[in-house]
Amino acid sequence: MKFLSARITGVALSSVIALLGTAAAVAGPPRAAFVTLGTMGGPVPDGHRSQPANAILHDGKTYLVDTGDGTVQQMARAGLPLPSVRAIFLSHLHVDHIGGLAAILGLRNQTEARDILTIYGPPGTRELVAGLVASLQPSAKAGYGIPGKSWTPPENTVSVIELRDGESIRVDDMTVRVAQNTHYDFAPGSVEDRHYKSFALRFDLPGRSIAYTGDTGPSAAVERLASGADLLVSEMIDIDATLDRVARTSPNMPAAVKATMVQHLTTHHLTPQEVGALAARARVKAVAVTHIAGGTPDAARTRAYAVTIAKSFTGPVAIANDLDRF
Repeated sequence: MKFLSARITGVALSSVIALLGTAAAVAGPPRAAFVTLGTMGGPVPDGHRSQPANAILHDGKTYLVDTGDGTVQQMARAGLPLPSVRAIFLSHLHVDHIGGLAAILGLRNQTEARDILTIYGPPGTRELVAGLVASLQPSAKAGYGIPGKSWTPPENTVSVIELRDGESIRVDDMTVRVAQNTHYDFAPGSVEDRHYKSFALRFDLPGRSIAYTGDTGPSAAVERLASGADLLVSEMIDIDATLDRVARTSPNMPAAVKATMVQHLTTHHLTPQEVGALAARARVKAVAVTHIAGGTPDAARTRAYAVTIAKSFTGPVAIANDLDRF
C-alpha cells in the first residue's frame, strides 16, 4: 500500500508512509486491514486488474466485501485461505461485483465445508444465492465419484440476510451500517426501488472505521455514512477513458444501448472531483480509490487523479492496485 500526499507538497512519500507506520505502532495491536483484491470496474475485463472484490482482515477472520470474478484466485495470491471467510457483504448485484461468488460456494462445497457462511446483501440476494446453490446440485450429488459419498448438500452451508437501508447490524465484534446510494435511479417507493437497491457500507471495528461507497454517484446519504471514518474506500470513474474503452471493445453497440450506458456511467459513478468532494465533506482521515473504470492507469493518469482529488481533500490518498493493503 502506498498513500500519496493529497496536498502534493514537497514531503517525501517515504516520510508519509513512515508517519502512518509510526501511528499504527503507537496505537498498539494491529488494526483491521482492508485488502483491495480486485480493483477493475466492470463490465469490460482488464488484463492487469481483477474484478471488484475486497477483504477485511480482523482477528484471524476474513470478511469479503463484493466478490467479482476471480475472487478466489486473488485470495490465494493474497495468502488468504478460503476457510477463513467468515461472512460476505454484497453492495449490489451487478455481475462484476458478484461473478466470483459461485466459485466461493462451489469450492467450499467441494472441500466439504460444514460451517455456515452468511451472505449479507441487498434485496435479491436470496434469489441469487438460491440460483447458485441449485447450480451446485449435480456436482455435490456426484461428489468425487465414490458411491455413497456425495458432498454436503450445498444449501446446508450458506445462509442469506437481506439488508435494509439505514439499518445497523452486529457481526462478531464489528458493527455494519447500511445506506442506499445513487447507483440506481429508481423512484423511492417504486416497485423497482423495493426490489433492487445498491448500498454503501460502513464497518466499525475495534480501533478502526472503514466506509465503502460501493458503486454510487454523488450521495448525501453516503457522505453521512462515511462521516469521520478512518478510511474511505471509494469507487471512481474516468469518464473519457471508460467511454473510449467501451467504443474500442464494442464498436457495433446499438445507439440506444450506448445512450443508456453513457447515462449510467456519467450519473451513477464518482469522478475524481466528486471523490475529493465526498472525502472532504465527510471529513474522513484517508482515501483509497478503487473500481478503476477505464482500465489500468499509467503513472501520469494516477498522479492526475490524486492531484484532482487533492483540490478538495487534503488528507492522504491512494489509487489502489490489486492486493494493496490499507
